[in-house]
Amino acid sequence: MNSLTFKRHLIESFKSLKRNGWMTVAALSAVAVTLLLVGVLLSVLMNINKIASDIENDVQVRVLINRGTSKKQENTLRQNLAKLDEVKSIRYSSKKQELKDVIGSYGKEFKLFSGDDNPLNDVFVVKAKKPKQTVKVAKQAEKMKYVYTAKYGGASAKKLFKIVDNIRTWGIGISLLLLFVAVFLISNTIRITILSRKDEIGIMRLVGATNGFIRWPFILEGAWTGLFGAIVPIIIVDFGYVWLYRILSASLASTGYHLLTPGTFLIQIDLLLILIGIIIGALGSGLSMRRFLKI
Repeated sequence: MNSLTFKRHLIESFKSLKRNGWMTVAALSAVAVTLLLVGVLLSVLMNINKIASDIENDVQVRVLINRGTSKKQENTLRQNLAKLDEVKSIRYSSKKQELKDVIGSYGKEFKLFSGDDNPLNDVFVVKAKKPKQTVKVAKQAEKMKYVYTAKYGGASAKKLFKIVDNIRTWGIGISLLLLFVAVFLISNTIRITILSRKDEIGIMRLVGATNGFIRWPFILEGAWTGLFGAIVPIIIVDFGYVWLYRILSASLASTGYHLLTPGTFLIQIDLLLILIGIIIGALGSGLSMRRFLKI
């Protein structure tokens, strides 16, 4: 196809949208509703995945040091922990700091413990390179000299890793299912617009037009439908997300977790909705045209 022919198809497909009036409105509405669902689902799933990953990454190994261990022995233990391939970082927390954290979390009644009366241990807070390596690091650390015990959340941590994996798996599955439904709905809607123009297609075939020459204006028309149908969902998703971000960010701030910030995130969602709209619109038109081009 040369550039002049493609330009003609492009202009003709755009004019066809205006000529078909209410049929175009119906197709645009189907695209808009479908893409709105896709946009909302993607925004929710991406934020759930982000918060789940933050929670997952917060799982750390607390290596409690034996009471009476000297500073030299503590340094030896730190070096041994650092040698583990799975270890990303090590932070030291003295029993005095541990007591301050307990008082901050559970109340001032714990202030009666101080100095030699402090029952807590000095701690190395160890973070694994990958969250799922946390269990392995804890088991290795517990076998080391000068270690009282190594805590990582036990069954709760394993359950958390499983929940995060399920969220990601189900999220991908639901997204693919919704996209399949989108192709089905949009192709059926576009098929109705093509049915109303079957006489036009028949005339083109009678005068010797090739299948490609007949198909391309409809495919481009479907792409236009997907592009214009994405405008309203983009506006709703963008304004809705900014509004919810302002409300939820304040309540989430106290937990230490945050939603994906607007800006780059919304630009990515917008471009994705436009791309999905164009592809689904063109694909829907292409699939709908097959029955009319059979000899």
